[in-house]
Amino acid sequence: MKKMTFALAFCNRGFMPGELIYGAREDMIKAVTDAGYDYIAMDAELTRYGGVETRDEGLMYAKWLKEHDGEYDGVIFSMPIFADENGAITALQDAGVPILMQAYPDEIGKMDFAHRRDAYCGKFSVTDVFTQYNVPFTVMKPHVVHPLSEAFSQNLKDFAAICRVVNGMKRFNIGCIGGRTTAFKTVRFDEITMQKYGINVESFDLSEVFFKVRNKADDDAKVQEKKATLQAYTDCSDVPETNMNTLAKLAVVIDEYIDEYHLDALALRCWNEMEAELRICPCVLLSELNDRGIVASCEIDMCSALTMRAMSLASEMPTTVLDWNNNYGDDENKVILFHCGPVPQKLMAAKGHVSNHKMFDKTDPGSGWGANEGRIKPMDVTISNCQTKDGKIIVYVSEAKFTDDPIEDAFFGCGGVAEIPDLQNKLIKLARGGFKHHTSVGEGHMKEILKEAFTTYLGYDWVEID
Repeated sequence: MKKMTFALAFCNRGFMPGELIYGAREDMIKAVTDAGYDYIAMDAELTRYGGVETRDEGLMYAKWLKEHDGEYDGVIFSMPIFADENGAITALQDAGVPILMQAYPDEIGKMDFAHRRDAYCGKFSVTDVFTQYNVPFTVMKPHVVHPLSEAFSQNLKDFAAICRVVNGMKRFNIGCIGGRTTAFKTVRFDEITMQKYGINVESFDLSEVFFKVRNKADDDAKVQEKKATLQAYTDCSDVPETNMNTLAKLAVVIDEYIDEYHLDALALRCWNEMEAELRICPCVLLSELNDRGIVASCEIDMCSALTMRAMSLASEMPTTVLDWNNNYGDDENKVILFHCGPVPQKLMAAKGHVSNHKMFDKTDPGSGWGANEGRIKPMDVTISNCQTKDGKIIVYVSEAKFTDDPIEDAFFGCGGVAEIPDLQNKLIKLARGGFKHHTSVGEGHMKEILKEAFTTYLGYDWVEID
């Protein structure tokens, strides 16, 4: 994969100690490359001290950025001294990517006119003008920070995550495989609203899916290869051969849709036609897709697929969708989050076991092969979901952790005990806000990253539940 690349920009201002800009360039290049990222920077000889000050220098930098369009994921605007806001806004108003504002701290003992930076103050000058021009930017704590400090190293990591989310969410394709299950109005969504935010929906009918599955031979090379992949991925030892072949065929068909339509995510109608017609339950296929980084939600929950993709981009880890399913005894801050099996193996405590889905088997024996059962591993997580309403995407994000609290063996599916501070009040806010019975889950705490990406750059409406 291509390395995350930042375009570097440096400021200047006539009467300030411009010589400090040379050191800032060296510091920032070292900070970026030491963190494992790449950079591009305009030739330092083109402007005084290699910084942007005048409008003409701003235009020069803007032209250089345009020439390198597509080569950078974000811009770091470094202020080693008090910046000239006119040059800065001219340079970056059309950058089209997230912009991190970094300002240098002054040092006690170096406050004479030859060394004093005043970037603490100058940062406000720049952010004020960018706000006037309606150009979004990112600011982080602390207000001033040295590029070679531990604090900036964390800033850089978080900014890279913000860039991944913003650039990956502002335009992508999501597949809607099957119509909404009649029984679940809770997963309704507005396709036009999604398109307004750059999310293109490609819709496919299950009848075509079934036709494609039934027209694949058991001994087809791709089917056999996929079957071997699934059998290596999880424990499929109990699955009858006929059902195993059908699961592999459906997996191949889904892969074909992904390739042909360049799908970045998908949601699947997983019941009850799959069970009645094909005698399989596609949970394990969604699990495997999620595990290899292709976001896949069940029950045509397109909104969960959206937040799953955002968290996957932020964390660079698989995500999943789960039901707010069960209380955990009398502990009001714990809940069992569960689903039948779309949880990726990377989020599970041990290898899963593919079973005959107990809910479908109860009324139609042998119809539910494909539920990937197991337990979710202990870990810090972020939980999120959204809705499309009145032309807006409305999103919530919170943080929690999965514990190692036991769930009895008889508990069906893949679940885990989540501990969520002030859970009861959060649940009231979700219910009053009209959010669904699902929440998407990603490993790690990333609320502030998602909030910055969603609200500053993507224009989503934010609901605070914490």
